[in-house]
Amino acid sequence: MTDRQTLIHEPGYRTRDSELVPRILVRAMFGLALATLAITTFASVTGREPVAQPQAAEVVREKWIVLEGLSAQAVIVRNTDGTVLMDLPHGGFITVIQSGIFTERRKHKVDQTKPVRIVEYANGRLVAEDPETGWSAELYAFGGDNKAAFERLLDQE
Repeated sequence: MTDRQTLIHEPGYRTRDSELVPRILVRAMFGLALATLAITTFASVTGREPVAQPQAAEVVREKWIVLEGLSAQAVIVRNTDGTVLMDLPHGGFITVIQSGIFTERRKHKVDQTKPVRIVEYANGRLVAEDPETGWSAELYAFGGDNKAAFERLLDQE
């Protein structure tokens, strides 16, 4: 008998035909998906009011900007009149937001050069809003450094 044949006949050896994921785990995953669907359907059918929505607050300051993506990392931030506020070869989080807006606008077939609204509210919220598609991102939720990047944009003249 060869070494391979010896291994196949050992009691602890599993063949490729054996289950890779336990059946109970697969059933639990499907159960979780169905439970989520049932809860969501119930909330939708009964007209349940949304919860965990940000509190309404007064606008402290806002700025309309145009985000122009150059590559996977680079972004140019412009005023609505076309003047350059920042030219960022490594835009970091600003590039991430620009990519999100780009994707949403591509889905809706909206002009990529339309401005985006950055809003700071009295309760500390900082939001990027795209009025063309209804897309928005709560920037304060991504951490202090990422929020600070957009606060610097608000401070630019």
